[in-house]
Amino acid sequence: MSSTELPGTRAAAAAVAPTVSAVRVAEGERLSSVALAGLTLTVRSRPPLRKGLAPALYVHGLGGSSQNWSALMPLLGDVVDSEALDLPGFGDSPPPDDGNYSVTGHARAVIRLLDSGGRGPVHLFGNSLGGTVATRVAAVRPDLVRTLTLVSPALPEIRVQRSALPTGLLAVPGVASLFSRVTKDWTAEQRTRGVMALCYGDPAQVSEEAFRHAVAEMERRLGLPYFWDAMTRSARGIVDAYTLGGQHGLWRQAGRVLAPTLLVYGGRDQLVSYRMARRASAAFRDARLVTLPEAGHVAMMEYPETVAQAFRDLLDERGGS
Repeated sequence: MSSTELPGTRAAAAAVAPTVSAVRVAEGERLSSVALAGLTLTVRSRPPLRKGLAPALYVHGLGGSSQNWSALMPLLGDVVDSEALDLPGFGDSPPPDDGNYSVTGHARAVIRLLDSGGRGPVHLFGNSLGGTVATRVAAVRPDLVRTLTLVSPALPEIRVQRSALPTGLLAVPGVASLFSRVTKDWTAEQRTRGVMALCYGDPAQVSEEAFRHAVAEMERRLGLPYFWDAMTRSARGIVDAYTLGGQHGLWRQAGRVLAPTLLVYGGRDQLVSYRMARRASAAFRDARLVTLPEAGHVAMMEYPETVAQAFRDLLDERGGS
């Protein structure tokens, strides 16, 4: 058996690869840099279709970037003023000066961005790790959050799916460097196909053009000197957050969220179990649940129209703002 055939290696390498989208900057988008003390964040935005719309902020998952929201943002351009950030060390954002990649560290980065320039309160969106971060932000700073939309949020599970175990293993010291050595001969195309197989309900939906752009983005990000460190420390942050109890426990924080909450779960999600949808629906005080049987881990990329309509319904319920 060769090293690249070790059980779980292919899934593990996919789990730690970027969840890439079609293009770095889609038509109508712009990138800007926000400098904060010890922190620089890249923000992707689209001009709203009319003035005076409430702001929205989108937070990506582990290995992802603000690109993950490029399909959804234009569909909501008439109801919100959209911005998506690259978390520290991901996308085009450099690492934080303090090296803090914990869930709390990422949440603080989001809060600092929202506090800067009077961005909040916002309609806050989060996927996977971004859903965990958004939950913590909404719990500790309710003044910053109008509504909360969570797509496959990474909240603690008692029985983790086998396909999600490699991501947890990344938190173990030395495992990331092992993955890097074992998969050093893999091409960007192989890695991209692996991550799409892991994250999409139906990878065949991805067009050839989108796949080519994704491969190019994969090559760029794997070449960043801090890529593995950001992935490893962020994965460790998720595991650490899962084990916290008391007032900092994620399920307890979910129960403290005051904002109207939209939950979106995919039936083919290999990273966050579909069975967690019911528990999450019960945990948040004011929750609406949308389940998509054919979706994987990134429903906002696979079924953006459906997610957009669910958010519009949420807005309609609360008077459109």
